[in-house]
Amino acid sequence: MSTSRVLFAGLAGGIAMFFWASIAHMATPLARIGISQINGNESAVLGALHASLGDKPGLYVYPSLDLNSPQADAMKAYDAKLVDNPSGILIYHPPGARSLTPGQLITEFLAEMLEAMLAIWLLSKTAITSMGGRIAFVASAGVLASLPTNISYWNWYGFPGNYTAVYMLIEIIGFALAGTAAAFVLRARS
Repeated sequence: MSTSRVLFAGLAGGIAMFFWASIAHMATPLARIGISQINGNESAVLGALHASLGDKPGLYVYPSLDLNSPQADAMKAYDAKLVDNPSGILIYHPPGARSLTPGQLITEFLAEMLEAMLAIWLLSKTAITSMGGRIAFVASAGVLASLPTNISYWNWYGFPGNYTAVYMLIEIIGFALAGTAAAFVLRARS
């Protein structure tokens, strides 16, 4: 396969993947599965967060974990706090953040383009010539891509199982669609 064919197939795959992810997140309920709302007095919770964290965006673990102590001591103290306190992680943005920016969309598009390009490049190194084989190969790359972060976040941080499963599914379908687009491009130019 020529480099230009692989590049064009990767581009088609990346565009397919980005459109699928956009549809899955904005036009279906999939992206909301496993996400809960704060019940009760949300304004009190938001006020407490702002009073405590102010203008310091970041990833926070609660109850706090002493990152300056030796790990064994920090974990022992953390375990003691878990007995009487709720626990979790929090991504915090101070007031003024926007929910969706052009920069975020561009970053997402470029990330999905790179994922598709790498998967199609790997496909080009195989002897697979059938359309179904090409789609299956790229979809398998999607399974591999969906496992590390999603399963680790479920396992270590307690992300909901249904949230984890849906996000893995969205990613795998994206790769399958990228493989389909690439297989059509590669077949049409054969």
